Amino acid sequence: MNRPQHSGAKRADARRNRERLLAAARHLLAEQGMAASLEAVARQAGVGIGTLYRHFPTREALVEALYRDELDALLEASTRLSATLPPDEALAQFMHHSLDYMATKRGLGDSLRQLMQARPELLEAAQASFPGTVSRLVQEGIAAGRIRPDAEAEDVLQALAGLYSAPVGPDWRRRAGRVLTLLMDGLRTLPQAGGMPSA
Repeated sequence: MNRPQHSGAKRADARRNRERLLAAARHLLAEQGMAASLEAVARQAGVGIGTLYRHFPTREALVEALYRDELDALLEASTRLSATLPPDEALAQFMHHSLDYMATKRGLGDSLRQLMQARPELLEAAQASFPGTVSRLVQEGIAAGRIRPDAEAEDVLQALAGLYSAPVGPDWRRRAGRVLTLLMDGLRTLPQAGGMPSA
């Protein structure tokens, strides 16, 4: 009778360990890039190296899991933001969330590029979902009169690509946030004297 509860507890522990490992990897890779060791990831997560290898037998497996986790979290955030915020604020918050995604991708560096070459379906998944999400958020903002009608998703995607390609430095995140704030100021409609929005 107790076996299902015991099995369920073990599965819950395993999920928590996996989440801790991914959180630790995200933090260390964003700070140190691929110089971060798997031992450091396990230590930061508060688990043994054996636990790490049970979840992620290779560094490549950890890189793939972290990349998928970041992309899934970003796409889930877009849905949550659309449901709880005005469309322009949803777009703004989504772009700021995307900085975390970028920081993780930059931290993964060559390992992610090599993984993408070996597993092109990962890149295809991102290319299929991310631009569509940006397009949806922009169109929702235009339809609500909160985003200027001549705005295009490609404008936002090009700006984000520029931020991703910017030189690495300790000030990157702060400056990227400032650029996104300026971008949103340009994307939002402005109220006219008669109360109607204007680009």
